[in-house]
Amino acid sequence: QVQLVESGGDLVQAGGSLRLSCAASGKFFNIGRMGWYRQAPGKQRELVATITSGGSTNYADSVKGRFTMSRDNAKNTVDLQMNSLKPEDTAVYYCNADRVVPYAGMDYWGKGTLVTVSS
Repeated sequence: QVQLVESGGDLVQAGGSLRLSCAASGKFFNIGRMGWYRQAPGKQRELVATITSGGSTNYADSVKGRFTMSRDNAKNTVDLQMNSLKPEDTAVYYCNADRVVPYAGMDYWGKGTLVTVSS
């Protein structure tokens, strides 16, 4: 139905930047919302940011002003520009898609990409 593939994870020093990308493929008409979530070791998965097909964004308080999510509807891709990275940003970052037409009520996840921020 929908396959999501993340890329861009890496090891970076605190204060540095990374850009994550997620590409969606499969049989669908539209993805209403895409998001980035992260899961640090020993912690629950948490929301980082979401973006609708109309371009409306939502960010976790912990990343506001540092992270920017963008979307290319024609290519079915989303990016997450991460600046001023902190060690607490270290996590596996997952791409998510929901409100997918025609798969009402379903959501989809990528396998994740690891971001490690060293102090």
